[in-house]
Amino acid sequence: MTQWVEQARHVCSLGSLQTALAIERTVPILHAGPGCGQKLWGAVGLNNGTQGAGYLGGHTVPSTNVGEREVIFGGEEKLRTTIANALKIIDADLYVVLTGCTADLVGDDVGEVVRSFQQAGKPVVFAETGGFKGTNYWGHELVIDALIDQHLAEAVPQVEERLVNIWSVVPYQDPFWVGNLREINKLVAELGLIPNNVFGRGGGIQALNRVPHAQFNLLVSPWVGLKNVRHLQDRFGTEFLHYPVLPIGPTETGRFLREVGAFAGVDSDRVEAVIRRHEDDYYSFIEGSAEVLLETRLLPSRFVTVADSFYALGISRFLVNDLGMIPETQSEGIAASVRFTADGGWAQQEIRRTKFRGRPLLIGSSWEKTLAAEVKGYHLSVSMPASDRLVMNRSYVGYDGALSLVEDIYSLVLAEFQ
Repeated sequence: MTQWVEQARHVCSLGSLQTALAIERTVPILHAGPGCGQKLWGAVGLNNGTQGAGYLGGHTVPSTNVGEREVIFGGEEKLRTTIANALKIIDADLYVVLTGCTADLVGDDVGEVVRSFQQAGKPVVFAETGGFKGTNYWGHELVIDALIDQHLAEAVPQVEERLVNIWSVVPYQDPFWVGNLREINKLVAELGLIPNNVFGRGGGIQALNRVPHAQFNLLVSPWVGLKNVRHLQDRFGTEFLHYPVLPIGPTETGRFLREVGAFAGVDSDRVEAVIRRHEDDYYSFIEGSAEVLLETRLLPSRFVTVADSFYALGISRFLVNDLGMIPETQSEGIAASVRFTADGGWAQQEIRRTKFRGRPLLIGSSWEKTLAAEVKGYHLSVSMPASDRLVMNRSYVGYDGALSLVEDIYSLVLAEFQ
């Protein structure tokens, strides 16, 4: 029986070019067909929070633009020339060569080409990210493993006490990645630890070079990145803490801080002091808005998340445990179904069949905006594609991030009564 996927919430493995761009002064070099890079940037960058091109991203990414000639005769020499020219004219600290479907199908020996530059002392690494291999989540892990195996190949770990590598949301795929990573860094720093983040402002090659020397790796993700922290453990003997939920709101963030503190050996009194200070601040704002938050005629009757596991799990726990809202589909601890699918069209059909009591809240992507109007619900874009939002450093992580989420939700509700 024929089956198709509609409104996929990801792109192909080559979309990991955005992972490379998220490392300061790093340039991806594509060995792929013409148009691949522009389309991928458009999907997970421009049309996803209107994120900028970064350092030499967007239309300026070097590419071999593989065509018929390279399919027939091979594209290794064209790749060699493209890398050499990029090294001449682009001022960068690191160059990441990524392959598309055509190069992987033809069988170009990209590794041999790149190793010739590495042997000459050039900061070039490669990952075979042909789009047919999987999604950009998979490609993200491939790029990180390539950096571990090639750029950090000669590193000898010398453990720096309290240094913690932060791994979490996938850059650009999460439109709030900049703010979310910053918030995780702040929370970790308040415990007296030293966060080391490769991605975003202040990261880059210096942060990457410190990775082997961390006391431990902290992975805040349901599953993306687990392959990488296990690889770092095998390679450098670095232990890791896997926290599977994006901490949003006082309940989950308090649990997160206690678990990280215990793993790192932080004095429990210090941890509790940090939590108490944040909770006092958080609840003072909630109390000040209680008249609106507790007005039942304004409260959405049910909520549905149509998002990846980062947000579906993190946001649902916050809305249930801290705001007392009821999920229509998915969440832990309250009876609701969890559906896993790559087909956004199927998810929307399921929502249309749902008999809501009152007005629902649909938390998903900009594709759910029309659907929300159909079911007379409220709509908020938090996941790819978020083409109806401008995102700079906004975050939904932690205590302040949870307040931002409450503001966004109830601003939608209040707008209906104007």
